[in-house]
Amino acid sequence: MKRYAAILILLAGLALRARAADPAAEFTDANNLYAQGKFADAAAAYQKIAADGQVSPALLFNLGNAAFKSGQIGQAIAAYSHAERLAPRDPDVRANLQFARNEVSGGDSVGPGWCERTLGRLTLNEWAVLASVFFWIWLGLLAAREWKPALRPTLSQLTRLAGVGAVVLWLGTGTLCFERHANPRAVVVGHEAAVRGGPLDDAQSVYTAHDGVELTVLDRRDDWLQVGDGHDRIGWIRRDAVQTL
Repeated sequence: MKRYAAILILLAGLALRARAADPAAEFTDANNLYAQGKFADAAAAYQKIAADGQVSPALLFNLGNAAFKSGQIGQAIAAYSHAERLAPRDPDVRANLQFARNEVSGGDSVGPGWCERTLGRLTLNEWAVLASVFFWIWLGLLAAREWKPALRPTLSQLTRLAGVGAVVLWLGTGTLCFERHANPRAVVVGHEAAVRGGPLDDAQSVYTAHDGVELTVLDRRDDWLQVGDGHDRIGWIRRDAVQTL
């Protein structure tokens, strides 16, 4: 009997571990927590799924909703921003992101520039795929012109258009990638965080950044980020006080 009991306990443990490792089950559990009004617990559950690499627009959108409901404006903005990059034309994501940003008081935030707003209508993958498609069309037209010289007059304009399209699309891909990696932003994810004159805990405080404020990342040094805000103030903030977008 003891042996059978041990086997049953082992099987039960394996079943629990299998459920814990099942992203769909974890997502359902997190949704149930949200439905019960346990928004902070739901946000933590969604974050755990995301930390395990199971990231999707739906997960990030729900994380943003749970974080917002639990008063974590910065976490909500970070989640919605990442969801927008995966699903840039989703009206619910965009609306909730704007609503969360409107809850941040003052004019300290630095939002995305016009270039990122314009190019961000497509994901990076979509830009790259379109650029690749136009590039291969251009190569195919060049090959067709060499294979059938009689088609050159007919295909000349199409070849030029395909070539120009490929160049424009690759430029769009590179520009969007540059904007996001060379000029990243970070959002404050705590109640407030001190922005200091240097990357030291005992450095003089320049100003206080509140939850949800978005800052431009200018430099990195160990556990610190040099940031600028909407009033052109520059200082250093601890990495663990913000989440990079």
